[in-house]
Amino acid sequence: MIPSARPASLLLLACLVTGEAAGQSLSGRLAARLDAPGLDRHLWGVAVADLDGTPLFGRNAERLFIPASNTKLVVSAAATVLLGPDFTVRTSLYGTGPVENGELRGDLVLYGRGDPTFSERCYATDDQVPGACDEDAASKFRDLARQLRERGVRRIAGDLVGDGSYFDAELVHPGWETYDLNWWYAAPVSGLGYNDNAIDITIERADSVGRQPVISVRPAIGYAAVENRAVIGTDTARRTFDILRDPAVDHYVASGVLPSGAARQTEHAAVGDPNRYAAHALREALRDEGIVVLGEVQSTVDPFDFALARGTPALAEVTSRPLRDWVFPVLNTSQNWFAEMLVKQLGKLRGTGGSWREGLAVERRFLIDSVGVDSTQVALSDASGLAANNLVSPRAFTQLLAYMRRHPTYEAFAAGLPQSGNTGSLRRRFVGTPLEGRVRAKTGSISRVNTLSGYVERADGTVLVFSIQANHHTLGSTRMIQAIDSVVAELATP
Repeated sequence: MIPSARPASLLLLACLVTGEAAGQSLSGRLAARLDAPGLDRHLWGVAVADLDGTPLFGRNAERLFIPASNTKLVVSAAATVLLGPDFTVRTSLYGTGPVENGELRGDLVLYGRGDPTFSERCYATDDQVPGACDEDAASKFRDLARQLRERGVRRIAGDLVGDGSYFDAELVHPGWETYDLNWWYAAPVSGLGYNDNAIDITIERADSVGRQPVISVRPAIGYAAVENRAVIGTDTARRTFDILRDPAVDHYVASGVLPSGAARQTEHAAVGDPNRYAAHALREALRDEGIVVLGEVQSTVDPFDFALARGTPALAEVTSRPLRDWVFPVLNTSQNWFAEMLVKQLGKLRGTGGSWREGLAVERRFLIDSVGVDSTQVALSDASGLAANNLVSPRAFTQLLAYMRRHPTYEAFAAGLPQSGNTGSLRRRFVGTPLEGRVRAKTGSISRVNTLSGYVERADGTVLVFSIQANHHTLGSTRMIQAIDSVVAELATP
């Protein structure tokens, strides 16, 4: 058993320098490690291959495992290959009436085509590169508002409508847990998106026992408010604080106890209506440009509602970041919502509609027809891995990774993969060992599941492809991650 108190970096270093390990074959060393006391009771799926895809080791390699966020490798690869790293989409403003004397005599329709990059984040490992980061999630809305003003529009006589009908009307995946729907990692997926379709709720201060904590909401665009029912307990009180959303309306309730002196923290709660949310953000940008909306803020997912308006020239348009930037947060920080936006985009452009069903069908055809994966070794339910009924074999992942390594779009794909010791979900793993900077891999974790699939560069310069999936384990994530990393360390020894 791997002692939980011993730092993972020391464990890996010990594994790499042990003389006994160096004297065994790779298969022998891997088998011995997986069969070690404390690890032998758990369900392991391991596949190792060279860059040609030739298998070098397998433990249940062709059996189906729950991959957690390793699922994101599939949508990232399929989108990079089938849509291309430079693919972009437009977000447009349309009017349902003419513009006369500075007034749009009708509704203003905000129509999205699945751009997830109305977001505040960095899209590269080096955040000092010019253009790598967006510091204002609403910057494209401000651009749209400026364009509208430049056309002479000063007033909207009708409503402001967020039209998300580019994708289908199913906004949340049926396989996601009900509680998860409150949070950013299960945000709704529509043709419009803003701020990852989440609001940021910050607990500013919790220092007076018996009083309520101070809570603020961002972005402050008049979309939602939080009903504060929480109370500050003593510094030894058990934390029961939680935030829930009424699924029928965007009404949030903060309740429970926060211990006195609790640190400032921010929670990210999913919105219920992403299309109305985006329209509210646009209304703020219009107001800043001196453009008045006389009507209400509305939303729709019905593709017939404004079909006529969408057939007219756009009043204003902005273009998304390229798809290579969409893939970066999917792989590097495991952003679920970006992954689900990508799979619906695949369904829209390479299938028959912007839905989970069509997008997953495109992914499946890509794996079978292009990569050569056995059809019985993959069964996908969503794109992010949040659904617990995704199933992918370790062999299928090594086939996919070997295929991508040889593909012309590999650099765009690999740029998003976390690298050991660098920005992303591997930033604290393999640090201080010979493997720092030499592992590029996607992490995965849900209840009793931990996974890691990617590439490892050995000391002699050769690169191996691997997929390690641990299911049905009871070690807890910290200890299982150490165990997985020790397996990767064995791979690094020629």
